[in-house]
Amino acid sequence: MSVENDSSQVQSVASGSGYPSYPVAPGYRLNVRSGPGTNYSVIDVLPLGATVTLRCQTEGTTVSGPYGTTDIWDCIGNGRFVSDAYVRTGSDGFVVTHCG
Repeated sequence: MSVENDSSQVQSVASGSGYPSYPVAPGYRLNVRSGPGTNYSVIDVLPLGATVTLRCQTEGTTVSGPYGTTDIWDCIGNGRFVSDAYVRTGSDGFVVTHCG
């Protein structure tokens, strides 16, 4: 299922998960970290053309990327975080629930 918002950004809901998925910025291999900040270790690297499924979002270290400068980090799985500056959510703010 896909939903197009006002800014022509496309989001999709991962099949059966109930969580929205968004594309990583074109041309970037995105570091996945063990926590919401650059001070956490890199535990994986997403390939070019990847899409991430956002479970929740939280504040962390500020990062500048192709989609601006932000302190929002996206949780894409248990203990797996990416900077929102590299994810095309179509928003400068939170688009899913805050990590609790």
